[in-house]
This record gives sequence, structure tokens and C-alpha cells, in this order.
Amino acid sequence: MDRSDSSACNSAAFRRLSTLASRTSKNSAAPSPTTRTSSPTLGGPSTGLCLHSPKVRGQCLHPVVPNLKGLELRQVVQLPWKALEVVALHPQTTETLQVLELRWKAHQPVAAQTDHNHIQVSWRGIYARGMALTTGGGGHLAQPGSRSAGGVYTWEEVQSHCRRSDQWLVIDRKVYNITQWAKRHPGGCRVIGHYAGEDATEAFTAFHPDLKFVQKFLTPLLIGELAATEPDQDRNKNAAIRQDFQTLRHQAQSEGLFRASPLFFCLHLGHILVLEALAWLIIWLWGTGWTLTFLCSIMLAIAQSQAGWLQHDFGHLSVFKKSSWNHIMHKFIIGHLKGASANWWNHRHFQHHAKPNIFSKDPDVNMLHVFVVGEIQPVEYGIKKIKYMPYNYQHQYFLLVGPPLLIPVYFHAQIIRTMISRHDWVDLAWSMSYYLRYLCCYVPLFGLFGSAVLISFVRFLDSHWFVWVTQMNHLPMDIDHEKHHDWLTMQLQATCNIEKSSFNDWFSGHLNFQIEHHLFPTMPRHNYHLVAPLVHALCEKHGIPYQVKTMRQGLADVLRSLRNSGELWLDAYLHK
Repeated sequence: MDRSDSSACNSAAFRRLSTLASRTSKNSAAPSPTTRTSSPTLGGPSTGLCLHSPKVRGQCLHPVVPNLKGLELRQVVQLPWKALEVVALHPQTTETLQVLELRWKAHQPVAAQTDHNHIQVSWRGIYARGMALTTGGGGHLAQPGSRSAGGVYTWEEVQSHCRRSDQWLVIDRKVYNITQWAKRHPGGCRVIGHYAGEDATEAFTAFHPDLKFVQKFLTPLLIGELAATEPDQDRNKNAAIRQDFQTLRHQAQSEGLFRASPLFFCLHLGHILVLEALAWLIIWLWGTGWTLTFLCSIMLAIAQSQAGWLQHDFGHLSVFKKSSWNHIMHKFIIGHLKGASANWWNHRHFQHHAKPNIFSKDPDVNMLHVFVVGEIQPVEYGIKKIKYMPYNYQHQYFLLVGPPLLIPVYFHAQIIRTMISRHDWVDLAWSMSYYLRYLCCYVPLFGLFGSAVLISFVRFLDSHWFVWVTQMNHLPMDIDHEKHHDWLTMQLQATCNIEKSSFNDWFSGHLNFQIEHHLFPTMPRHNYHLVAPLVHALCEKHGIPYQVKTMRQGLADVLRSLRNSGELWLDAYLHK
């Protein structure tokens, strides 16, 4: 069907709906009691609305509101239908009918058609209760509190839209309403929601390697821009630091530090597969003795840990130019090689990067009342007389419940629950392929029970490796509530580095350069050491501490910080 045929069909559909509205208006001169005015009209007397219900089980449901011809915009209409077509008329401008406070099954319109004087939008699965109708520019669904795309706003106005049901943010001085889009955000609704009511320019740039590609998703959400009198940054963000860091990022891009080496990642994947194969071969060839089984476990644990660092690279889109290729490899490595979920990892890990070491925003500092961390939380718990655990001994029981149980128990249960509750069948299939492969390889050698014990021991070793490497960069650092700092300041307060060496690089997956990784999450890890001197110089210029430790000091600081936090809690618990 060509464009002329499509316009004809649209016009014909519109005429049928208009005829229906005119007929119903003759039958009832007064509006239905199910309508009520929530605010003054926006469209004026020249604006008309027409609603038409589809056939449900072979029966055409008639509109509850008989006189829709005179219905003003921003009137609230309550309808019992499970599906709905809406047509908005505006003789002067082509404005789209939009919906506020709408509960629905689908996340986006399934059809949107327009001609010269009307736009027709169809939704499916609408729970039509308390539905507010209004107009707005852009041809897309409006969110609570949304305005036209030409609006001009102050930071105070933007900051007032920070609730879960009403979220705005700013990127490059453009104001976007993300309330409904957050539900469809590939990184999860929480990570983007953490920037509701504030400037997200630096985070947006850091997380997306292809800004032109993601810009098309932003355009429909645009509702205006900051007033000319408003500064580029909000709250405690330092304008000079922001500008210098942007310059540094451009310099890194011009020097090719965001280009990945295919050979590096191929070799890394290759050594993982070789370890997996050798671990099975030594058992198949020489038997299941204790020594060989222990050697097999060590090799599998090394492969699991290194696969964890490699999936981290693909998860951050730092290997391929095309995001889709990164996503496929990410699912293969974290799903088929580790038995976990890519989406679970994305939604959790990106929150950590967006707001590291910030309570209620970084899931990695949500200790479920088992530990108190930093200098603020222990005092708060102590003053409130909260004592779920003897926190003054947490540096001791950490060795029993932290490294041994995080991956085998907590993460494993959380991953399975998340995949099932979210109906993430693709990730579940990838995860099950890991267990199928493992059982096919090891049940003939160890039996079912022996294979279960082997995989548990491997994950026990992998969990120790993961916890110590990740916590030595973050746990001893500043952990606090939201302070709204600029990107550089926020990341440097929450991260530190471990000295570079060939072993440290391999052992930590180059996360010994945690500072550079947090500043440039899409940068290939083999380039961290090249950008590190530039970052260090920038921090010195602005007086921001840039911490580098030895591996031994980093590991010891994990226990030291837990002990200090426990002592702060005990003092506040007893004396405040």
C-alpha cells in the first residue's frame, strides 16, 4: 500500500469515527457523569475529541461518554474497555492526543497514524480507569507533568520531577520526560531513574558508545530546554571539572583509546576455553582421584573468574562497535560459560556505575543489614539502636559469610528468581545451557551428586576471587548518601586503583584500574594504563585524591574498613 492509499484509509477511518461521535451526540446532549474537568481547556472551542471502542468478542462496545464532540482536553474520562482507539482533532495544529496516569499492559502505542488535520493512536491492553486526556507535541505519549517540546525550564522545576511516577532529566541542556520510557530502558528503569531531577549528561555520555544511535530514543521524550539564564550544571557539580573532563574524554577518543583490540579479547576467550577443556580432559584421561579433582577445580575456578571479567567487557559494550554483537557475546559468556543472566547483571551493575557507593542507589552497598559500611551508616544504625548483627565483629564474620557465600548462594538465588519473575526466558535458556553442558561432561565421571559438589566448590573458589577483587577498590572508599557531585568527583570518591603489574592486570581483569574503568566504562580495558596518567594529572589539577595501593594493602583495607565501621556503630549504639 502506497502513501496515498494509506492516507485515504486513514481519512476514511476518521470519517467513520467522526460520524459515530456525531450520532452519539444527538442521542445525548449532556456529558456523561463519568467525565470530570481536571484543569482548564488547552485546545479551546475549536478542539474536538472522538473515542471509538473496538469489537470485543464479536460485540461492539458503545462509548460510555455519549457527547464526545464537546469534550475539552484535560478532561478525565473513565472507560471500562480493555482496548481503545483515540482520535484527536485540532484544526490549527497537528497535535497528538496523549494520555496521563494510564495503567496499561503494553509499553508503547501499537499504531500511530496521521494526516493533515488529525492523529490517530491505538493502544492495546489499556486499563481505562482514571485516564486523563491532553495534547502535546512530538506525536508521542505524554507523561505526568509533561509539557510541549518548546518549554523553557529552570533547574528548580526539573529537580521537582524526581519521583518514580514523574521523572525528568537534563542532557546537554535539553529537558526530557522519561517517566514511561524508564520502564523500557535497556539498562533498567532504576539506573536512569537515579538521575531523575538532575543533569545526566556525563552519565549518558559515559554509558553509550554510539550517541547518535541512542539520540533517536531521546527525541520523542524532549519537552524543552533549560532557560538561558540557567547554568549548564546543577547542584554541587563543578563547571571547571566538567569542562576539563570533557576535554580529556575528547583527547582519549582522538588518540584511539576507545578502539578495542580484537586479538586481545580473542586470546582472552581462548585461554578460558582451553582451561575448561583441560579441566575435563585430565579427569577423563587419568581418573577422579583427589589430587586430579582438586586440580580440575582450580582450573575451572580460574576459567570462571576470567569469564567473569570477559563478560564484564562485553556487558559494557567495550569490545565491538555494534552494540548487538556485544549483547550476543555477553549472553554467551555470562549465560553459557557461567550460568548467569545478562539482564540481571546489566540492571544491577549499571546502577553501581551510575551512583557508586551511594546508599539506596548502588546495590553493591546494600548489605541487607548483614554489614554496616562507610562512616555514615554505622552511626545512623547506632543512634537508631539497630542491631541485626553484632557489627563490631563484622570484620571477623565477613570471612564466613561474605566471600564464601556471595556467588554460590546469594547471587545464584537472586539470578534464578529474577529470570523467572521477569519472564526472561532467553537468559534462562542461556543459563540452562551451561548446566546442561556441565552435567553432560561431568555426570558420567563423578555422578550427579559428585558433579553437584564439584560445581559448588568451583563457585566457592570463584566467589572468593570475585569478592576480594571487587571490594578492595570500593569498600574502603567514601560511602554516603547522594551528594550530587560531578562525574569525576563522584567516581574518584568511590574508587581507588591497585598497582599495575602483569599479574595484577590478569588477576583482576584490569579492574586494578578501577578509577579509569568507572570514568570510561566503555573503554577497552587494555587501554586503561594509557589514559591513567591523563586522569591522574587532571585530579592533581583540581585537588581530587587519586589513590593507588599495592594488592596487599588493598586486600587488608577491606577488613580494616569493616572493623572501623563496626567500631563506629558500637560507639554510637552505646553512647549516642
